[in-house]
Amino acid sequence: MNESHRIDVSRGSLEGTNSAYVLPKRGVVVDPGPPGDDAWDRLVSGIEETGLELRDVSSVLVTHWHVDHAGLAPRLCETSDATLYLHESDAAFVADYAAARRERVDRDARKLAAWGVPNETVESVVAGDRPSPMPDEYPVESLVDGDTVVGVETIHTPGHTLGHAAFVAHGDERNDATLFVGDAVLPTYTPNVGGSDTRVADALETYQGTLSNLRERAAASRQTETAHPGHGAELSLGPRIDEILTHHEIRTERVYDCVEKRGPLTPWQVATHLFGEMCGIHVKMGAGEAAAHLSALAAAGRVERVGDESGDDEPVVYATDP
Repeated sequence: MNESHRIDVSRGSLEGTNSAYVLPKRGVVVDPGPPGDDAWDRLVSGIEETGLELRDVSSVLVTHWHVDHAGLAPRLCETSDATLYLHESDAAFVADYAAARRERVDRDARKLAAWGVPNETVESVVAGDRPSPMPDEYPVESLVDGDTVVGVETIHTPGHTLGHAAFVAHGDERNDATLFVGDAVLPTYTPNVGGSDTRVADALETYQGTLSNLRERAAASRQTETAHPGHGAELSLGPRIDEILTHHEIRTERVYDCVEKRGPLTPWQVATHLFGEMCGIHVKMGAGEAAAHLSALAAAGRVERVGDESGDDEPVVYATDP
């Protein structure tokens, strides 16, 4: 009952090729992939190779709203008459894409300004933020933590996005379970926090909580020690989570050292010291990553924060304790 098949549905990115997954005996597809005819052809061919007819796909589960995962979902559902599912906190980005995108672009611009990104750079990022080829609206069924669809359980795993979800396909046997983790855990790339969804408050702490939750669930059940990510091939969950947590511990210390030696600094100033010159989407990712680590340091009492992130006043500035 729990046989799953991975399909490479993209030609690759920084994170690695997009992975779609098919559970043919359940009629389920997880993360169908980015929009476009090339990805569509790869997806359809991969589904048919599993022995599942396209018309028999009944449920499309999407781990999070990013277009490289959700982009083909409406097309697949329209073709197969399947139902599309996302966590309730991400559902609007497909259900009401046009409106949700407008709100996101405005919110991102306010966040960038609050993080100290220069006005001309903010304007450049906004101008380069083009709409994705998604329907303005599409029916979506919302999920919450613990919901199941055809025996596939939803686990809310926020951090990379506010409504990011992992899915566990439970089988008939006691130790038969398959875990799909989307971009919460990737094999060769550390998922961005802070800039990948500017709605997430305390982004680093939230993401670290998600990693701890996934590791604890895997250790408790001993069913999901192998995970299936949204990019690349399967990975060993516990060791990879340990690597990611260590990565963030090291980055937090680098951020602290930067503020201690050069502060007071805005998140943007920290980002440019750490990552160098940035443009396009990397502005949001870099500034957001720095802001997430600075927020964690402030929560731990290691740095002081001046100002807020409303974007209405001066940018937020961080300094070490006097």
